Amino acid sequence: MIGEFMKTLKEEGILENTLIVFSSDNGPVLNDGYYDDAVEKIGNHDAKGGLRGGKYSIFEAGTRVPFITYWKGKIQPAVSDAIVCQMDLLASIADLVGVEENTTDSKDLLNTFLGKTTEGRANLIIEATGKTALRSGDWLYIPAYDGENFRKAVGIEVGNFPYEQLYNLKEDKGQQNNLAEINTQKLAEMKETFISLRGEDYQKGVKEVVFE
Repeated sequence: MIGEFMKTLKEEGILENTLIVFSSDNGPVLNDGYYDDAVEKIGNHDAKGGLRGGKYSIFEAGTRVPFITYWKGKIQPAVSDAIVCQMDLLASIADLVGVEENTTDSKDLLNTFLGKTTEGRANLIIEATGKTALRSGDWLYIPAYDGENFRKAVGIEVGNFPYEQLYNLKEDKGQQNNLAEINTQKLAEMKETFISLRGEDYQKGVKEVVFE
């Protein structure tokens, strides 16, 4: 389908004048009410790519998604570690087309999307099932939350634990080593930033979910 889309842009003579963004929804889930034999046909394929969690999860597999920008002749092929959010497309595209935007959630990261800089967001609040966490650089901080960790119906961890979690995603992308008790200084730093962005009442309105 992407190939057909690209082919059409080329045939219409507008490929060189089109910024293409390829991304996706939240992380993977095999059977979420869609009976398409995904479970039976998955074989040895790891849909989450070595990450932990999946759809509904505040772990990386639930919040980290593919993101590719392409503009023939304007974006040079590269891989970036910049932290961006799909919301940032709003302010960035507004900048691209010269439209004044009025938003506090979306950040103008046009130069990041065009490959002119490797700088992205300093901090990003991520969310899953109403619960939030903080991504900052290579680090991820997840506060302690009530509720079950395992969503049985889909076989996915969601990240609910009665204790804080701290991960260095550069060294541990699978989130197997919780560093909260080892690196207390980083934990305190991340928690302070998280509270400054979310407020002390970050758990307000968050309900415990019972998974079936």
